Amino acid sequence: MLQKVEGIVLRASSYGESNKIVTIFSRELGKRAAMARGAKKPTSRLASISQPFTYGYFLIQQGRGMGTLQQGEIIDSMRSIREDIFATAYASFIMELVDKLIDDESPKPQLFEILQQALHAISEEYDPEAISLFVEWKLLPTAGIYPTLHQCTNCGATDGEFAFSFSQIGFLCHRCFSIDPYIIRLSPSQVKLIRTFYTVPIDQVGKLTLKKETKGFIKKIVRTIYSEQVGIRLKSQNFLDQMEKTPEFFTPRKEDPSPEEE
Repeated sequence: MLQKVEGIVLRASSYGESNKIVTIFSRELGKRAAMARGAKKPTSRLASISQPFTYGYFLIQQGRGMGTLQQGEIIDSMRSIREDIFATAYASFIMELVDKLIDDESPKPQLFEILQQALHAISEEYDPEAISLFVEWKLLPTAGIYPTLHQCTNCGATDGEFAFSFSQIGFLCHRCFSIDPYIIRLSPSQVKLIRTFYTVPIDQVGKLTLKKETKGFIKKIVRTIYSEQVGIRLKSQNFLDQMEKTPEFFTPRKEDPSPEEE
């Protein structure tokens, strides 16, 4: 049976001398693996459509077991991502996270929208580190984690000073700080930013410019949730950590002339 789907290539691996196994996350079918025969040959009509990050339409011959990629039509090659080491690193992290959290072949249209919007934003030169944070917070429910961020997890208060509690997986107000000795206190702007990452669609945010320290602080919280509550650490995270530790080995991105805001 031939099926045409709208999808994004999550990853591609070599198979034999000339073939690839392409993992496609599609709007209609969810995550599927397909054999792209001859795709490693530069002259193959499947060479460009089988590149990671590629967003397009895919014609898949589905039989028993793995399908076969017959042809494709590129909507967006995401070429600008592959031409920038920072964009590639953060986009790869996002792709690996999505891949890890999808363990079946059922459609997940909301998750597909998040991934498509994230890659589009990075290709449009939005801050890839900030975009990866949006994805990490928005994918927590996919990982089975539903943080309470609109009110205090203990008393339900919506006013006052707030802190993040890993034991409660969400915010605690100042009246309830005593129930968790390991809270991370948050400023009003940090509370607002976490809520933005979790609730606001990526395509509605605009080019949000954040201080490096702010991103690092928010990142530490969400990465701790994934590590301690979900139990995953991604291979691509090691490269991101290396970029943080040795920035002198990497070409810096162009600075955004717009003013920083926390």
